[in-house]
Amino acid sequence: MNYFLSKLWSDEQGQDVAEYSIMLAVILVIVVGTVRLIGSNAGNVFSQVGSSVQ
Repeated sequence: MNYFLSKLWSDEQGQDVAEYSIMLAVILVIVVGTVRLIGSNAGNVFSQVGSSVQ
């Protein structure tokens, strides 16, 4: 039992998966926020251009 616990404690294989999933979540939040910001600004620009053309 002691060997199993010491091996489980020293095993760092799952740590990589956790780090990558946290990095992916942060990148996803940044991308989604940027797309929403650009999307709303692009809509306003197209509306202004459309009203100027008319």
